Amino acid sequence: MDSIARLLPRLLRLLTIAPMLCLGGLPSLALSAPMVIMESRGTAFKVGGSVDSTQSISLKEGERLVVIGPDGKTVTRRGPFNGPLMDAAAGAPDPKQALSVLIASRDARTSSIGVVRSGAGSVKLPSPWLVDVTRPGQRCLQEGEVPVMWRPESDQTLPFVIFAADRSWRADFEWKAGEAQMRMPPLSRFQGMTTMLVNIDQQEHAISFSAIPKAVDNPVVLVAWLLEKGCIAQADAILESMRSAALGTEKK
Repeated sequence: MDSIARLLPRLLRLLTIAPMLCLGGLPSLALSAPMVIMESRGTAFKVGGSVDSTQSISLKEGERLVVIGPDGKTVTRRGPFNGPLMDAAAGAPDPKQALSVLIASRDARTSSIGVVRSGAGSVKLPSPWLVDVTRPGQRCLQEGEVPVMWRPESDQTLPFVIFAADRSWRADFEWKAGEAQMRMPPLSRFQGMTTMLVNIDQQEHAISFSAIPKAVDNPVVLVAWLLEKGCIAQADAILESMRSAALGTEKK
């Protein structure tokens, strides 16, 4: 969370300066933009890498490429496809527009039945990388990091159990009174786990994990990525920091 907070002021300044550069006689720089690769199926593009928005790409039948622009917009290309990645020139991102795009995307997703039922959009995380184990749904982790489990209410002692998706093993834990965070132990059985079952407070639900490359550190791209993967509460945590940073910039 600290690294994101440090990046936000610089990001907002760059987003504000970029349109002025374009108007100052450098239109060619605004014709392209780095697009972060979120999904790559059957292609040589690496997830977490980047590709220029003006680059010509060729996709065969069945191949798929999903990228996120610096303005938070997601673009999907499916094969057969042959041509520039973007249909039109990529303009310089505007900070307010980027926030608007992300908030609109967030609101659209939280209005879906699945998100409302899971309550994923109703919990405020103190950090975007905490794993709320009290509710079902999708969670995003930074690649290579050990999950840090979290609960919103920590006043009582509360035991809980984690099962493998196939119930081949179980691990018993206990929240101590006043304990809100707990790092998952570095046991080999957790490595590569994408789905787990949690039994807590006599209720059982499933939590699925999606990894995000550490190279993806642009807050706008991160929020778009989290939203695409269904990690709504985590996206909200970063959006709140972005709103605060934007307000601070306007006051200055």
